[in-house]
Amino acid sequence: MAESELLSSLSRRVLLGSLAAMAGGAAFRPARAQENNLYPIMADDGQPIANYRLPSELSPADLPGLLWHGPATADVVVFEFFDYNCPYCRKAAGDLDALLGKDKNVRLGLADNAVLGLGSFLAARVKQAVLRLYGPEKAYQLHKQLFAHRGAIDGISALAVAKAMGLDAAKIEESANSDMIGGVVKRHVQLAADLGFAASPSFVISSVGVLGYPGAKSIARMIAASRKCDAPVCG
Repeated sequence: MAESELLSSLSRRVLLGSLAAMAGGAAFRPARAQENNLYPIMADDGQPIANYRLPSELSPADLPGLLWHGPATADVVVFEFFDYNCPYCRKAAGDLDALLGKDKNVRLGLADNAVLGLGSFLAARVKQAVLRLYGPEKAYQLHKQLFAHRGAIDGISALAVAKAMGLDAAKIEESANSDMIGGVVKRHVQLAADLGFAASPSFVISSVGVLGYPGAKSIARMIAASRKCDAPVCG
């Protein structure tokens, strides 16, 4: 299978339109909020992390194709916007998986901000197809294995990982190349642009946007604060 076979002409238009949205006029640009951070969030290395209040009408919870991991009854929900070819996202994926393994009252919503090239966009389509065909457990397994994959991640490598998991690669490819799946990934990328998520990964915790990966300890502190006072930092 050539990678071009996985990418329809619609896929190219979706990808180019999504990247243009990131580079062009996003609906919500919190530049001033980023300069004057809403909360004193510090990364594990002691550096301040840009953060700002997000508009309620742009809630990521409404996105189709979110990959949920963790109980629906969790008392804290964390959203991550990531790209499969982002090295910081790779680090975050392992840390978040370990955190959710210990804290059973956190739910993670994963959104595909696939903007680091064509390979990222195609890998996101494959993941979305697995989610649609096999459900969140298999899709999350694929998600973890893609970040464990050495080297660049693209449509071909994502399909190879899915096949190694015992999934039907032909069915996944057909679904991944559908207009519907392309539209889902486009909506994820567009919302990330609208929220001003110029850094990868970016997070939403208690309706606050957090730009970049602050580290496992910082994320754990924000979760604890959100549980206590419904904010990433308690006053």
